Order: sequence, then C-alpha cells, then structure tokens
Amino acid sequence: MTGILLVDKPAGVTSHDVVDAIRKASGLRRVGHTGTLDPLATGLLILCLGNATRLSEFLTGLDKVYEGTMRLGLETDSYDLDGKTIAERPVPELTEATLAESFVRYTGSIEQVPPMVSAVKVGGERLYRRARKGETVERAPRTITIHEFTLLGYTPPDATFRVRCTRGTYVRSLCHEIGAELGCGGALAALRRTWVGPHAVANAAPVASFTDAASVQQRLIPLEKAVDLPVVTVRRNRQRLIPTGTSLRPGDITGECPVASGWVQVWSESGEMLALAEVTTDPQGATLQPKRVFCGQP
Repeated sequence: MTGILLVDKPAGVTSHDVVDAIRKASGLRRVGHTGTLDPLATGLLILCLGNATRLSEFLTGLDKVYEGTMRLGLETDSYDLDGKTIAERPVPELTEATLAESFVRYTGSIEQVPPMVSAVKVGGERLYRRARKGETVERAPRTITIHEFTLLGYTPPDATFRVRCTRGTYVRSLCHEIGAELGCGGALAALRRTWVGPHAVANAAPVASFTDAASVQQRLIPLEKAVDLPVVTVRRNRQRLIPTGTSLRPGDITGECPVASGWVQVWSESGEMLALAEVTTDPQGATLQPKRVFCGQP
C-alpha cells in the first residue's frame, strides 16, 4: 500500500494521533505526516504511506493556505487560546480598513521569531518543553513569505482572515504581533488549513472514516498524482537503469527534458512513476540523476 492520504484533522488531537490512527487502520508502520497542525487547529493533513514517505520532503515544503480567527484584547503565552492568559486589554475602536492595513504590512518576505510554545529545537531541546519549565530562551528569527493575508470579516473582538504562506510560518505569531502592534494584544482563536500546494481539504476525509485497510486503500492517492513536478518518460529498454541509480541522458527518455535544472518525475511508458530525479544540464544536454526510486528491476 503506497500513496498519500488527505485527512481532515479535527480539533483536540495531535498530528501524531492521526498518524497512529491511520497506522492502526491500514496495518502499516510506515506512515508519516508532511507538516504538523497544532491540536487546536483543524484541516488538511497529508500523510505518506509506504514508499510514498520518500516524497515527504517535496510535500512538506509546499505553500499552505489557512483560514482562521484572531481574538483581539487577549495575550497568551502560546499565542493561542490553548495557552495561559498573560493579559486582557480593551480593544480600541477599529474599522475593517484599519485591520486590513495591518494585515498588509505583514505580507511579503518577513522575519518571524518562533513562539516559545513550539516544537522548534534550541540547544537540542524542544522549545515547548523549556516553556513548561518556565524558561524563556533566545530564538533566532526565520525568514518566511506571506503571499496573502486577507481580512475576511470583523465582529469585535474577533477578526477572521485567510493567509497563504510558506513552510514554517506560525499563524499564531502573526496574531500575536498584530495584537501587539494595535496595543491590545491578540491570540489565535481558531485555525483551519484548507490547502497544501495543489491539495485541498475539500478532497480530504475525516480521520474517523478510516476504519480498516480497505477504507484507506479506497482514498489513497497514487504517487503519480501526489507531487506537482514536471514529468519525463524513460524509454522501455532503458527503464532497467532506474533501480541502479544510473544517470539518464537525452537518449534514454522520450522527448526533451522540460527543465534545465531542478526535480522531475520519471515515468514509465505505461504511466507509472519510477523515480524522482534531479536535473543538471551541460553542453551535451540534460542529465537526470534518480534520487528517490520507487521501482525494482522491471
């Protein structure tokens, strides 16, 4: 059983809980997620099963889209409602236009400091474990990109929003920072992940619907539809090169390689994904080096 599974995570459980549930239902040990959601959050969690775990790095790095609610007038140690309340302050008179302007200032490439209550490691230890001890440590800022940060509505003290961002973005940190800028504090009250790259939560199933191996198999997305990368087709008489890791040259594939550098999917002439290969180009043409191999000897 190999492929990816789109799961709609409910609130109140961890991403690891979801992995455990799918392991139990499928009977597989080789199951992994491609980016956690906080227990408070709901929405799309992509799991890799079997050999598809070799794709995880290509799915983890995809952009994400979230819809959420920010509660103004509240500051917590975790930047969301799961944390300990640090302060409550009156919310100033705000218009939707004022809030929207605040959101726009956080779009583009920005530096973000991870919250203390997070899984980031500092000095070999998870920050949330140090936070439980009452410690606060220096955290290096990370560069992230916010492609879109849109106000969807405002009913004081709650503002609803949509954000499209790169890997590693803490949406609750955005809420905290905007609340601090407005002078009243802000915390994430609800969050739902709706997209990961080309995959939508609308195509996901609740974790409770996966009760046995058959129910998992029924919704498993094959390798060929899992990643959004260019495709090259290896000639049938050269397919034997793939399992050995031998580089492919222009004469080994049908047609031209669509990219001069980066990653491509290598398919058989029958439409099966055989490998992911990294492309380099020299004066003689493209070289495709298989790096993630999914097939054995033909």
